[in-house]
Amino acid sequence: MLEKIFKLKANNTSVKKELLAGFTTFVTMAYIIFVNPQMMAISGMDQGASFVATCVAASVACIFMGVYANWPIGLAPGMGLNAFFTFTVVGELGYSWEIALGAVFLAGILFVVMSITNLRKWMLESIPLNLRIAMGCGVGLFVGFIGLKSGGLIVSNEATFLSLGNFAQIETLLSALGFLIISVLAVRKVPGAIILGVLIITFTGIIIGLIEFNGLVSIPPSIAPTFLKMDILGALDVAMISIIFSFLFVNLFDTAGTLLGVANRANLVNKNGEIIDIDKALKADSSSSVIGTFFGCSPVTSYVESSAGVEAGGRTGLTSIVVGLLFLFAMFLSPLASIIPPYATAGALIYVAILMLSGMEKLNWSSTAELLPALVIIVMIPLTFSIADGIALGFLTYVFLKIFNGEYKDIASGAWFLTLIFISKFIFL
Repeated sequence: MLEKIFKLKANNTSVKKELLAGFTTFVTMAYIIFVNPQMMAISGMDQGASFVATCVAASVACIFMGVYANWPIGLAPGMGLNAFFTFTVVGELGYSWEIALGAVFLAGILFVVMSITNLRKWMLESIPLNLRIAMGCGVGLFVGFIGLKSGGLIVSNEATFLSLGNFAQIETLLSALGFLIISVLAVRKVPGAIILGVLIITFTGIIIGLIEFNGLVSIPPSIAPTFLKMDILGALDVAMISIIFSFLFVNLFDTAGTLLGVANRANLVNKNGEIIDIDKALKADSSSSVIGTFFGCSPVTSYVESSAGVEAGGRTGLTSIVVGLLFLFAMFLSPLASIIPPYATAGALIYVAILMLSGMEKLNWSSTAELLPALVIIVMIPLTFSIADGIALGFLTYVFLKIFNGEYKDIASGAWFLTLIFISKFIFL
């Protein structure tokens, strides 16, 4: 039966390999079940419900990807987008988390529409590659900034705005140690380096008396506080347009980049160089973002950590299904999730941020007209503490340079459309 559904022999794999690959992928991305609820709780969500929502949304998304697209991809609420959700949309702009979920839902619907029409191709081709890469890198710096702040590694300073934290405080020291542990484990290619680092720091906190141990396993908390709580009507506001597009763009380009990378690693490419069932994978990913809002999650997206499972032999959707089932089992770890402190996850955020910056090597450094807008995006996302503002400033810089360089004909229709939206945002909102 499994052979018929997943075509294991045709993909040069076996049930044993797929099981191992699924476990490997889950271990590498399991940190999200601890990090995401913590971040969502800052927005006002119930942390226990958010923990269950993270596990359930990730499980449904992974199983759907495996059954529908037959791809070895793990999905879960995306890093960076959850930070944007909490710290910008809710924290800075003052929207309720219910309205923010509504914005995620609308962005997900747009993503689905783009996935089933030619709009996806139009949008991807309209935005220069440099700007697409810059979005991911800028989000990485945004995540890293949050990690440094939550771990006490950087603190506010009246004279200089920011300064180095106080390492005489044990929490700050543990944050730095967590990053170093994760880095050492990753360099030594230890599977699950991130989650291991988070757990080591947590158990260290328990040993020295900073954390009260409440057990490891229990019945999952109720999901009722977040289930079907998105406020779609509240998100249908002119002021939310740039927010919705920011959710959409970051998710779209992150997904496209991840799927392309995993496809090449998993040999999901036919003789003509075409990626097998890429449309199905995109539809599964975009649908997952919509489904995730029902449970109370920021955008669900494909994880680049899936490449670890591919390296372990994963080639089919059976890998994804295994990841999904493990996320379901993880729901019973709520006592552990509830005691993990911010200084334990800070190292994970910083490490993930640095990995996201690796895309900078793909920038076209020879074209100043496209390089400068990309660098504006990368720098301004963390400095404005807003993904939306950073992207907007980068786009406006790109169009400005193209116009005054006499290259306005090179600006695609989609880029003009987005520019008008961003100009309207700064003038009227």
